[in-house]
Amino acid sequence: MKPWTFVHVADSQPGSPRSYRYNPAWAENWETAQKQIREIRPDLLLFGGDHTRDGDLHDYELEKAKGDLDAFPFPCHAVPGNMEAGNKPAPCRSARDDRDDLAISVTSEKIKRYKGTFGEFPWSFVHKGVRFSGFYAALAGSGLPAEKEMWDWLGKLPDLPRADHHVIITHYPLFLDTPDDATFDLTVLEAYLPWYFSIDKPHRERMLDAYRAAGVTIAISSHIHCHKTDVFDGILFIKSPATCMSQMRDRWPDADTTLGFLRFDVTDDGITETLVPLEHVSTRKGYGPGGHPLPHLRDYSKAWEK
Repeated sequence: MKPWTFVHVADSQPGSPRSYRYNPAWAENWETAQKQIREIRPDLLLFGGDHTRDGDLHDYELEKAKGDLDAFPFPCHAVPGNMEAGNKPAPCRSARDDRDDLAISVTSEKIKRYKGTFGEFPWSFVHKGVRFSGFYAALAGSGLPAEKEMWDWLGKLPDLPRADHHVIITHYPLFLDTPDDATFDLTVLEAYLPWYFSIDKPHRERMLDAYRAAGVTIAISSHIHCHKTDVFDGILFIKSPATCMSQMRDRWPDADTTLGFLRFDVTDDGITETLVPLEHVSTRKGYGPGGHPLPHLRDYSKAWEK
């Protein structure tokens, strides 16, 4: 087999100067990543979500992000992130008083808007002996029609023709430390971020059963904004870096918070992964709050472009 390459990139969050907040450094970092990816000339690109800063609010951010992917001279396959489709469903108010988790959960309207711009998901296809699959794990527990579609799709995934390798992507990592992690309690302040960054245990176990049955060999997630790899049950779980900014730098001593993206080289011997750092990290300053600000803190009068 002639060696070939694919790339995974996520969490660019370039935002827009038309918004109530904008970080031009993140936009410049995404431009740098696009240039470097073009130079690699991969067979295809996987985008693991958070194409936007506020795509759940602004169609123009979704349209710009899709345009960026369409401009690549090779196929791009994407799944949404929480900044487009909404956060994992919150069963109650959290310990954080600076955000309303019930209001920013995934909704059918957000899913519809994302699909209207980026196309249908979940998806699965084979390219040169590798099966690629993608879905939005944060739908679990939402009760939405899209959740049923997700579980039905996962149930049928093992019936698809097998390939030499099976790479699956989703924005949310299924777990932080190990597949046996307990479900974190969002009403306890110290447990909030672990809850925010992972899938609750009952849903996770069901997804992992589907992974095993479908012969998944590599599972790539985003959302955490740092690079870490672990192997469980013969599956390589990869937490991918971001291009916008890093997070979770203190949780794991082996985590790498370098901004960049992942390159995968496929040969007869297998698939090897390399973190590609950004050639230049911008330090430009912008405006507006971070995180998931409450509506009254979204001041569009500060926008640089009216």
